[in-house]
Amino acid sequence: MKSELDWSCLLLSAVAWRASAFYFQPPPPSSFISFPQTQSIFRPGDCEPRGKEACNGDRRRLCLLRDSQRPALESFRPDVDFGSSNVSGVSYGSDDEDMEQWMLETQRRREKVNQLLEASDRDFRQKRKVRKWGKFANVTKPEDLEPLLAQEKKAIDEANRRKATQAASQGVIFEVLAPRPPIAEWDTQNERINIGSGQSKSWFSDMDDDLKSEWGALTANDAGREKLETGDDYDDDDATDNGLATAVVDEVAIDQSTGNLVARDELAGVRVGSAGGWSLEIFPGDFVVHRKFGIGRFERTCLRPKTKLTPAERDAQSKRRAELLTEEVRKRKSVSQQEVQAIRDKFGTVEDDDPISNPQVTVLEIAYQDVVVHVPVERAYRLSRYRAGDAVVKPKLSKVRGEAWRKAKRKVEEKTLELAQEVMALYATRETLGRTPSSPLVEDKVKEFEGTFQFDPTPDQQKCFEDVENDMVWRNRPMDRLVCGDVGFGKTEVAFRALYRAVANGRQAALLAPTGVLAAQHYKNVLKRMGPETPFNVSVALLRGGMSSKTKAGNLLRNQIASGEAQLIVGTHALLGNDLRFQNLGLLVVDEEQRFGVKQKERLKMISNGVDVLTLSATPIPRTLQMSLSGIRDTSTIRSPPPMRKPTITFVNDFDERLVRDAISIELDRGGQCYYVVPRISMIDEAKKLIKKLFPDIRIIIAHGRMQRHGAEESVAKFAEGEYDILLATTVIENGVDIPTVNTIIVQNSQNFGISTLYQLRGRVGRSDKQAFAYFFHNEGSVTEQASMRLNAIGELSELGSGFDVANRDLEIRGAGSLLGTEQSGMAAKVGFDLYMRMLKKSIRQLLGLDLPVVPRTKILLPTDGTPDAFSLPAKYIADKSARSNEEAKARLAESTAALVDLTNSWKEEYGPLPASVQRKLKSMHLHSCTRRLGIDLVGTVEQDNGENYDCILRSPGFRPRHLATIAPHLPRGALPRGIDACFPGRFTLTGQDLEIIGGRKIVTSMLVSSGGTEEDDEDTWDALDQEDIEAMEQISSASKVQALSEDDFMRYPYFRVSYFGSPDGKNAADRLLKVLLPLSKIMCEKQENEAEKARASADLRERTEQIRKRQAANEALQAQRMGYRY
Repeated sequence: MKSELDWSCLLLSAVAWRASAFYFQPPPPSSFISFPQTQSIFRPGDCEPRGKEACNGDRRRLCLLRDSQRPALESFRPDVDFGSSNVSGVSYGSDDEDMEQWMLETQRRREKVNQLLEASDRDFRQKRKVRKWGKFANVTKPEDLEPLLAQEKKAIDEANRRKATQAASQGVIFEVLAPRPPIAEWDTQNERINIGSGQSKSWFSDMDDDLKSEWGALTANDAGREKLETGDDYDDDDATDNGLATAVVDEVAIDQSTGNLVARDELAGVRVGSAGGWSLEIFPGDFVVHRKFGIGRFERTCLRPKTKLTPAERDAQSKRRAELLTEEVRKRKSVSQQEVQAIRDKFGTVEDDDPISNPQVTVLEIAYQDVVVHVPVERAYRLSRYRAGDAVVKPKLSKVRGEAWRKAKRKVEEKTLELAQEVMALYATRETLGRTPSSPLVEDKVKEFEGTFQFDPTPDQQKCFEDVENDMVWRNRPMDRLVCGDVGFGKTEVAFRALYRAVANGRQAALLAPTGVLAAQHYKNVLKRMGPETPFNVSVALLRGGMSSKTKAGNLLRNQIASGEAQLIVGTHALLGNDLRFQNLGLLVVDEEQRFGVKQKERLKMISNGVDVLTLSATPIPRTLQMSLSGIRDTSTIRSPPPMRKPTITFVNDFDERLVRDAISIELDRGGQCYYVVPRISMIDEAKKLIKKLFPDIRIIIAHGRMQRHGAEESVAKFAEGEYDILLATTVIENGVDIPTVNTIIVQNSQNFGISTLYQLRGRVGRSDKQAFAYFFHNEGSVTEQASMRLNAIGELSELGSGFDVANRDLEIRGAGSLLGTEQSGMAAKVGFDLYMRMLKKSIRQLLGLDLPVVPRTKILLPTDGTPDAFSLPAKYIADKSARSNEEAKARLAESTAALVDLTNSWKEEYGPLPASVQRKLKSMHLHSCTRRLGIDLVGTVEQDNGENYDCILRSPGFRPRHLATIAPHLPRGALPRGIDACFPGRFTLTGQDLEIIGGRKIVTSMLVSSGGTEEDDEDTWDALDQEDIEAMEQISSASKVQALSEDDFMRYPYFRVSYFGSPDGKNAADRLLKVLLPLSKIMCEKQENEAEKARASADLRERTEQIRKRQAANEALQAQRMGYRY
């Protein structure tokens, strides 16, 4: 014990002298005393304790010195035995001699301790350098760096090639992504990347600063190195002016997970996925969620030996190793037994690069709290990026061992089940809403209008046209659809066709825009396409700010709207006024819905009650996107760009006048114009002075929201005519400005804008076949971490059609908010947003049971008495045109045969017996009701027996064995009706073989669904369902274009078959089909209605329970106040 005390006091005293420059005056000789055995050999004043923070760094060094330098300290204290327990004190001679000797020994002791500390510093610095610099620690001169980087790049490229090859063998696409640009500095506090942490430095921060300066000197060019050699300090701010490189050269970066230097290529991200299926894009350091293991951090991709080999692979491995051994032995004259064994020992190691002898698998390395998990790329679909809203707050890594993750996941599943019941109740309530749909008899006029479109629609545009038509014509409930598409991808054309359809059906339509500039642009285009001067002769009005009911123009326009004289109204927020009345509003189009606030959206709900609503957005707000992803809101996405469109080249930089000058010069030299955007009106004058200083003769025009009435629109119009070179504006030009001659935009203080605004501003350029440029300049001192993430996202997501990805990134940064008024962000944070939404959709599927995709109309390639789009009632039977149109729509869109029977009974009571022609047509309506209920989108015949017989094929792309297993117990005798068979291709069955369920035979459900499996198998099954739904909806959408049935149309998807149906032009086709389809349709209808009713009842019960709980809490609080307690 004594020797340890002596040792500690000696070192602490030495450190105290060095760290605090402690020098004491020689005490009188009488002050030297003999210490007891339990005390230190020093004077009490020599080892006074200091504060913890003051000694923290030096104590750390003492720990390093304790074992390595202790013998050296013992060597210069011959008068003290450090290892003995018998030292009782220190004796000295006469006073003067003792003082002189004591001073010499003190000085000698100081020098020795300093030498030891310096040696320890050098040793620790080298270890720190090896840790921070990694493979670059041995680089001493710039010439050594280039070949090392070349070697590293070659090795990384070869490894990536092998990874991609192996992934491709598993049917997985493996793509290496460029590393993300650095967004922060080297922070030594936590050995992590940090942005403006403001925390105090750690005890080794000076050493890391020295290492950083050393690296800067090493990577500086000749001019910068000369400055360093003259004694000037390394300065990052002078990097550009003096030729100094930054702290990291282009080929070297800082690993954010360790804070160490690595080759930049090691930080490359990866994109893995299957063709047309799942996809995952991640970078080292990203947080991910594995369904089974929880939240982890992605570290890297690597090749690992394949451990689970099939018997065939083991046999091939043994044969190949025998061949390799033989080849190696033949190369040598003589081989000993030890050499043979050495060759065998190499098999399965890093040195064994034969793909058969040592099969490898590409894996994603995920770090957790307790272990590292390697996920094969073919199972990467089980991973998703962690997104929970507050991107600044990093999640806590999960533990693979234990039950914590399973318990958290189970709790979230319970909450998602509750929310799914609310969603189901919303579905059921929404289906009860009604409005008169658009008539299919008017679609000929719509086709004429579509012919005026000057361009060929892109595939995604065509799909949007069909979706909107199905919503407006073939559904009873009002449309509520979001169209998400990039800026300039054709969303407006989707809206124009919907607007004209509404007007052609005798209803009013409104187009709501967030700004006056955008409203004016839409008004101009609407007049050009369908105004009074066109063959379509639509009365169009523009209502915007300044046209209140107190003004003459505003009052007149409101009267025209109320009387129905104005058929199509384009406007800004003025359309939401309480004093505005529509005569017969049928459609409301909301452009750029993310620009409207909460109050405006509440007013929109009131206006749009029972009205078709079409929302357009390039970057929907997180809550809207969440509702779309969960299926609460119908969504169509336009991703395919128009022809000849080029992606805008994006630059994100600190503000630099030289870059501003260069950007404007390049655009003006090629005869173009520029936008210059500032976040506030107060910054316009300063920006104008800057531009005038750089270009004294340049022509500038200004636009902002506080100009006199219509001033901004007039400025934009003058700029569009080419009278000015630069439009200096605020975000008033964010929407509605489409000028092909402008292909450069400069945004100042871009850190102050939201990601949606940045994306919209970038969309103002690139409207022609010329290359466009977007410059986002920011003030480095004002960049928060969220702003940095927004700027990084806008820089990364620069490809055409990335608006939906930008919205997803916004969702990741800001959070999704609440869904259906129920706060769910806490649940999403536990498992990540992606997994949370997946669990919600799974819960909805489980409640639905019969989750057949909706078929708006069936294409019947058989002779029947009328089709739904041509169904009409005689004018003699129902004289009133409006009533007749309503009744025709009810019959055409009847959800079940029972509803049709009720409808015809009401006709008989009100209008008298049905005419014979109507009775024949109603059989066709009954048939369509059955086919839609069963998910049948295509009906036709195919030859059998060389044309002597025909089978009737009824394709149902979304029908699955599990659906049949659900309704089988409710069928008579548990069998399909005799005469109809259900056929499933092998890719949808348990065995992988084609399956036929013959009508009249009892259905064995074990052939349709598995009795149980592992949790992973169950998860994979739900993944397959999502992909199946997408594929089924694509087929349903294309069914309307089929003119003749072929095997390619039905053999790849489930279908019903009526054998020996007769000739394709035979009579009574509807009667034969109704005979076998009615029992199935009836059971399906009852099941689905029961599920909807259960969901409504469950939601009502939960709502009443919540009301009772709140009432009880209020009563308890009131009672406590009466008793004198404060709450």
